[in-house]
Amino acid sequence: MTDPMADLHDRGRENFAGLVEGGKARLDALFATVPALGELAVGTVYGHLHERPALDARTREAATLAAIVAAGMVGPPLSVHLRTGLAAGLSPAEVCEVVVQTAAFAGFPRAVSAADQLNRLFEGHGLPIPPPPSPREVVLAHLAAPADEVAGVLAEFPRTEVQATGPDRVLVSCFGDDPVPGAVLHCAVDGGDVTSVTVFRAR
Repeated sequence: MTDPMADLHDRGRENFAGLVEGGKARLDALFATVPALGELAVGTVYGHLHERPALDARTREAATLAAIVAAGMVGPPLSVHLRTGLAAGLSPAEVCEVVVQTAAFAGFPRAVSAADQLNRLFEGHGLPIPPPPSPREVVLAHLAAPADEVAGVLAEFPRTEVQATGPDRVLVSCFGDDPVPGAVLHCAVDGGDVTSVTVFRAR
């Protein structure tokens, strides 16, 4: 007879290892003294919650980071979920924006403590300080002064929904009078620049 918790823990370790280089060794080191806590925590967070389909990994990690900042946990939880958040497709600027958003609801002292720790964590990961604008910010600025092909699409379908789908990708759904988008722009972003735009028309 299989042990459901052991199965969840094994799946959690595999999922974590897929996000963080050397993930299994990191988990072993973190929970060396209290392995039972590791079994519960890793099984619950990365075995069960990570696989629930209602949220994509980016959204789930953003929510997790907000909860960590709100709880004032600037030690291992913030360090671990910065890694897994980046691996799940959050950009460094989006991580910072989560801290800004959380400040309004959890208080400035906790957000400032998180920002102070992020200085060290960003430096340790070789990330630029401050980070470049988020992919969504870059694309919104690009849409404000679009190139010819994009300008034509926006003239035809002027309502837009802009959604980052990764640290270097943004989808722009363009609507006219119909509730279904008439075109979708796939934007590739590198640093502060849009490097390419691919237009997909619905008709």
